[in-house]
Amino acid sequence: MSHCWRGNTNHLRECVKEVKSLMWVYVLVGNVIRGIGETPIMPLGISYIEDFAKSENSPLYIGFVETGAIIGPLFGLLLASFCANLYVDVGSVNTDDLTITSTDTRWVGAWWFGLLICAGVNVLTAIPFFFLPKTLAKEGAKDDANIIKNDQEEKEKEEVKKENDGITKDFLPFMKILFCNPIYMIFILVSVLQFNAFVNMIFFMPKYLEQQYGQSTSDAVFLIGIYNLPPVCFGYLFAGLIMKKFKITVKQAAHIAFWLSLIDYFLYFLSFLMVCDNSAVAGLTTSYEGMQQDSHAGNHILADCNRGCNCPRKTWDPVCGSNGLSYMSACLAGCETFTGTGLKMVFQNCSCIQTSGNASAVLGLCGRGPDCAMMLQYFLILSSVSSFIYSLSAIPGYMVLLRCIKPEQKSLGVGLHMFSTRVFAGIPAPIYFGALMDSTCLHWPTFKCGESGACRIYNSTTFRYLYIGLPIALRGLSFIPALAILIILRKYRLPGDNDSSGTVPVEAKIPGKENECQEMDQISTVLNNDELKTKL
Repeated sequence: MSHCWRGNTNHLRECVKEVKSLMWVYVLVGNVIRGIGETPIMPLGISYIEDFAKSENSPLYIGFVETGAIIGPLFGLLLASFCANLYVDVGSVNTDDLTITSTDTRWVGAWWFGLLICAGVNVLTAIPFFFLPKTLAKEGAKDDANIIKNDQEEKEKEEVKKENDGITKDFLPFMKILFCNPIYMIFILVSVLQFNAFVNMIFFMPKYLEQQYGQSTSDAVFLIGIYNLPPVCFGYLFAGLIMKKFKITVKQAAHIAFWLSLIDYFLYFLSFLMVCDNSAVAGLTTSYEGMQQDSHAGNHILADCNRGCNCPRKTWDPVCGSNGLSYMSACLAGCETFTGTGLKMVFQNCSCIQTSGNASAVLGLCGRGPDCAMMLQYFLILSSVSSFIYSLSAIPGYMVLLRCIKPEQKSLGVGLHMFSTRVFAGIPAPIYFGALMDSTCLHWPTFKCGESGACRIYNSTTFRYLYIGLPIALRGLSFIPALAILIILRKYRLPGDNDSSGTVPVEAKIPGKENECQEMDQISTVLNNDELKTKL
C-alpha cells in the first residue's frame, strides 16, 4: 500500500513564499470610481425624472429606468458565464494539459476579460450624457396653465436659493426635515432590512447553486441571468403601466407594495423543500462504506484501506469511484496506477473502492443524479415567480418614498436613502453572511506554504438553512416597520386623496420633537397643495 498514487508532491517539500498580488487595490479603486459614476444616474436621475415628468407618468418612466438597470446585469451575467468558462490564464496555458474542469471548485475563470469589455462599453454609454440639457420643460406644461405657473414659481425659488448659497445653506435644515419625517425614516429602515436579505440572496446564489445542486460557476451565473432577471424586467414595466393606467394613489401604492411583498415572502418558504443531498465524499460526508455521517473529523479521512499510503489529508483533487462514491484524492481512494493524461486520466486498482468489477476512478466529483436536476428546475421556477412578484412591489414602494418628501428635498432624500442601504446593508451583509457560510465548510485545503485556500465543499444542509433562513428572518422583521407605514398613512391626508376631513399631514407633529421639527409646518403646506394631491 505504500505505492499508492499521490500525484506531484514536490510542492509539499519546497516552500517558496510568493509575492502577494496588489490586484485587490485596483479592484477597490475601480469600485470607488464606479460608485461615483453611479451617483448622478440613480439618486439624481430618479429625482430628475420625478421633477420634469407628469405625476401620473413618472412611475412608468422610473419603471423603464429600473428595467434598464436590470437588463444591464442580465447581459453582464451572460458575459460572466462566458468568461467563467474560459480559464483565467487563457492564451498562456495549454488547457489540454489541465486536469480540472469548470465544475471543479479549483477552477478560476477569466474574470478580467469581462471587466475590459464592460469598461469600454461604459465609456461609450457615457457620451450621450454630455448632451442632456441642464433643465427640461415640465411635461405637459403647454396644456396646463397651472403647471406653467408652478414652474415659474419653482424658477423663482431656484433663483432665491442661488442667492443664499443654495445647498450649503439648506443642507442641515433639509436633513433635519428628513429625519423628522416618520414615513421617510421608517421606509429607510424597511429598505435596509430588505436590502440585507436581497444582497445575501443574490451575492451567494451562485455558490448555493454550486453546493446544493452541483452546478459549475459558469452554469450557475447563466441560470441566474436567464431565470431571475427577465421576470424582474417584466415586473418593473408591468407595475409602471398599472400605476399609470389606474392612477394609483400613495396609500394604494403602499398597500400594493406591502401585500405583494408578503405574498412573495410566504412563497419563498417553499425553497426549503427543493433540496439535494450532499455530495457523497468518503471521509467527509459519508464513511468509506458509503454510510451517511453528519460532519467530518480528522480521523474519518483515513481508513484501513488507505492508511499505509501516507496520503496528504489537506489535498483536494477529487475522483469519482466506479462504486458511485467520491474521494478527496486518488491516493485516499487507494489507487495504485493510472492511464491517460489530462482529463482522460483513469485510476485503477483502487483498494478503497468496493465493487464487484474493476475498482477504478476518474477525475471529478460524482454526479448528483436526475432527482437533483429536477429539484434544481423547481427551485429556478420558484425563484422566477418570486422575482416577478417582488419586482411588482418595487415601483409602488419607491413611489411612496418619492412622494413623502418635498420636491426640493427629493435629490437629497433619494441620495440619503441609497447611502443608508449601501452603508448598512451593501457593505456589512456580504461580510457577515460570508462568515456564516464559511462556518459550514467541511474541507479547507492547505497550500504549499501552509496557507488555507478556498473552501472546497460545504455541509449542504446547514448551508441551505443559512442561505434561505437568514433572508427569511430579515424580511420578516422588515414587515413590522412596513406595517407601521400603513398605519400612519391611514391617519393622514396624502397625495391623491379626495377627502377633505381636515386631517393633518403625516409630518405635522412628532411627540417630543416639537422644538426640533418646526420645519414641519412648511411640509404641511406642501402636502396640502394641488401639486402633491395629483394622482401618481
